[in-house]
Amino acid sequence: MSKLLESLVDRQLLDYLSVNKLLPDRQSAYRAIRSTKTAIASLLSDVLLALDAGDIAALALLNLSAAFNAVDHTILLHRLRIPFILNGIVLSWFHAYLDQRRQHVCHRGEHSLPSVVQFGVPQGSVMGPFLFVMYTADIVSIVERRGL
Repeated sequence: MSKLLESLVDRQLLDYLSVNKLLPDRQSAYRAIRSTKTAIASLLSDVLLALDAGDIAALALLNLSAAFNAVDHTILLHRLRIPFILNGIVLSWFHAYLDQRRQHVCHRGEHSLPSVVQFGVPQGSVMGPFLFVMYTADIVSIVERRGL
């Protein structure tokens, strides 16, 4: 049931952000007619244009494999409210979705005491990847403001 609810919220959120043009233009994930292939083609085009203009092109790659675990809930909720203009019951739903999640470790039949998860998006959730996109969406504008 929770995966179905997450899927419905995820779809409505994407529709809202798309209609209101609140996602960065260069964001490819979860966008119609965009994919990893279009992102790579755009990157290659940018590099070739820079080289053709006599500029130097450099590429920095980041390993974000553990980044989903580093999402600060307070910052994420702030970002949902300010740049993405979510408020009222919608913002309250996201707060409840993230708040007071607990986890424990099970090893050889032994369970640790549950602890509250203060950082990260829910592992294996439908919405986790999209919430991460929203959390990091301003990186594109920061890079563009710096002229990179």
